[in-house]
Amino acid sequence: MKVSEEYYDEIFQFKGQWDMPSSCGLKIRNVNGKTYVIVTELYQDNPGTSVTYAGRSLAEQICEQKSLDINKIVYLECNPNTNSKLSFYDEEYFEVNFNADRQNMYRLLPADEVAAILKA
Repeated sequence: MKVSEEYYDEIFQFKGQWDMPSSCGLKIRNVNGKTYVIVTELYQDNPGTSVTYAGRSLAEQICEQKSLDINKIVYLECNPNTNSKLSFYDEEYFEVNFNADRQNMYRLLPADEVAAILKA
């Protein structure tokens, strides 16, 4: 499953679990005074840890390399559309709140909210 380049502006290399070399798609957007950091799962093109399992560590690595304050970003995870017949691979964007409990950590974004962020 190849992920379309429309989902990311760059490939970001990061240390995954157990320092495993890993990669994800990355977009950073500034919308209405908020900085959105959008990481995209690359599936077969990621040799290591998925963006979901990398979690806060990935966010911290991005912030360090891009000179961002982790407390001032909105962190989004994207599961891109891969045109698979399996619904598991449908496009979805989740806002991740690392300070929330497990049940409230992820919020699925509606399509109109995603569109507003990506147009910026």
